[in-house]
Amino acid sequence: MHVLVVYASKMGGTEGIALQVRDAFVDRGLTADIAAVEDARSLDGYDAVVIGSGLYATHWRRSARRFVRRNVEALQAIPVWFFSSGPLDPSAAEHNIPPVGQVRSLMDRVGSRGHATFGGRLPADAKGFPASAMAKELSGDWRDAEQIRGWADEIVDELTLLTTGSPASPASPR
Repeated sequence: MHVLVVYASKMGGTEGIALQVRDAFVDRGLTADIAAVEDARSLDGYDAVVIGSGLYATHWRRSARRFVRRNVEALQAIPVWFFSSGPLDPSAAEHNIPPVGQVRSLMDRVGSRGHATFGGRLPADAKGFPASAMAKELSGDWRDAEQIRGWADEIVDELTLLTTGSPASPASPR
């Protein structure tokens, strides 16, 4: 099973989540590649795709939206999952946050199998408006590694079931 994890990240927080997802896949025996959406040219040879983007004012980054639109047919033919990052508080780790409307529309368009929202990261020295203004009160890292790993493990379990017809062996202890 060969999986591609693609991401759109402005300040590195979403890229970090994508790396954790990729690493969880590899730990469970999948072959997994990672790329920024701008660098992912073809989905040929991939059996599944995970697409993630940071949320800014309830919108995914434009590059992530373009990636989905550019690859609609290929994405419709394989299992796809989406993730968003962004809440600058612990809410994403405390309860499920459904996809925003724009992301839900993209998911429906390609037949996505699922979505997760993870906490975001905002460095104290964030540049540009409004990030620098927000960083004065909201800087920090709310990404939850256990939540990310658990979600990635669920995807591996589902992919295993899809390809073999039987459940995956349990994830190894972390």
